[in-house]
Amino acid sequence: MTVYCGVDFHARMQTVSWMNSEDGEIKQKELNHCADDIRGFYRQFTGEVIVGIEAGGYSSWFEDMLERMGCVVWVGESSEIRRLAGRRQKNDKRDAAHILELMVSGKFPRVHRQSPESREVLGQLRYRHRLVKIRTMSTNCLKAIAIGAGLSEKKQLTTRKGRSKLENAGLSEVLSEQSKKWLELIDDVTKKIETVEGWLEQRAEGDQRVERLRTHPGIGLLTGLALVHTLEPVERFATTRKVAAYVGLDPMEDSSAEKKRFGKVSKAGSRLLRFLLVEAGQTAAKRDPQLKSFYRRVRDRRKSGKAKVAVARKLAVRSFIMLRDQIDYTEFLRRGVEARSSRKCTSTD
Repeated sequence: MTVYCGVDFHARMQTVSWMNSEDGEIKQKELNHCADDIRGFYRQFTGEVIVGIEAGGYSSWFEDMLERMGCVVWVGESSEIRRLAGRRQKNDKRDAAHILELMVSGKFPRVHRQSPESREVLGQLRYRHRLVKIRTMSTNCLKAIAIGAGLSEKKQLTTRKGRSKLENAGLSEVLSEQSKKWLELIDDVTKKIETVEGWLEQRAEGDQRVERLRTHPGIGLLTGLALVHTLEPVERFATTRKVAAYVGLDPMEDSSAEKKRFGKVSKAGSRLLRFLLVEAGQTAAKRDPQLKSFYRRVRDRRKSGKAKVAVARKLAVRSFIMLRDQIDYTEFLRRGVEARSSRKCTSTD
């Protein structure tokens, strides 16, 4: 017997619509995450239990609990689920019943669920990114105090020499206390960032996928880990265009008849991965001759912002090919040379 559960999930409550494959009777219930026994409710079912929910940001604990209990978890694309509803009326009971109907009919738009290890690594990458933002904000506040005191140390402000100059700048008692607190916060956040980076370095150690990617100019620890754990398993992507679309670096198209219009990138998928690819692409464009030439061509036609995004898309495609074919940067270049040589020979013949 298989039990299907369609769940309209919210941060503090959920509405469940369920049925089993024997009698087909549909039942519904609302559960409060604080007051009700969520684990006990799902433990009552016997046989295979399949739970379907919309993709969201607060359901990780619920998904992990279901997996530990042996349930199968289906995560669906929210926009596609809503599109398939076909009616304007919307409430929790209708949504749960609609998810259940899609599951039973085989139309449930499932999306890929990352492995627990990948979710853990990506969570640490996002945590580090937020810490860096806090440190940057704190450093900017400290620079504002220094500029107001006639100092312009820029990056040297947090060094021993810069701190000494700031102490002797004749600040008022209030500003002097503020500068000390900002420096303490910067030091504390820097230690946390170093701890997270050490943890990430341990996870990357011995991972051949990350090591292969890091042979490419511009791709370091953070970008390599983000690519590996966002795209895994790479076999699910049939073409490089699907990879660009998954990362959100594919241009939006609005074409009709003979008119071809391509706008900004879709920005779907991981915002952090796009940020890391753009940052890595700027370094890669300096060290890789092909990417440098490509960047200059796009920059001359469409300015530097779009050129950076175009290089990031190239870098994502290259990374996918290296992961899919299990090759490093040297082998990738060799295959490219051979491919160009064969095309020249064919055109000559």
